[in-house]
Amino acid sequence: MINEDIHISILEKNQLAPFDLLLTADPNRTKIEDYLMSGECYVLKIQNKVKGVIVLEQRTERVLEIVNIAVEESVQGRGLGKLLLRFAEKQAIKQKYEKLQIGTGNSSINQLALYQKMGFEIKDVFHHFFTKNYPSPIYENGIQCRHMILLEKQLTY
Repeated sequence: MINEDIHISILEKNQLAPFDLLLTADPNRTKIEDYLMSGECYVLKIQNKVKGVIVLEQRTERVLEIVNIAVEESVQGRGLGKLLLRFAEKQAIKQKYEKLQIGTGNSSINQLALYQKMGFEIKDVFHHFFTKNYPSPIYENGIQCRHMILLEKQLTY
């Protein structure tokens, strides 16, 4: 974990979203713009510089979804992703949600491992989600991203 001055705060509607970071997790700017309108975007700053981002969106009265999470490459591997996931869980509990969900691609090996280590379990697979909903193929870890894996965490109070 970074032992620096770290703050997570909501991005106000009049502030410019950190699209450079958001696009690293989701290459479709139109989709990002859509969920920024309906969800809440939080930025993680280290010494007043944005280094991470997470977007939360209500799915149902009982379910909150993490629709985007990204950490700047230069600070990856230092626990900031875990910090953002814990933050999302606290927000969900504070708002009385029962479940927290997150979707990722079949090729997102590191993310799948992290989410499961953080208590998320695979709930569903949406076959060909990325090949049907994104204009260009996405590759990670030498694997084409085709399917969305939906993970879910039951929240406890």
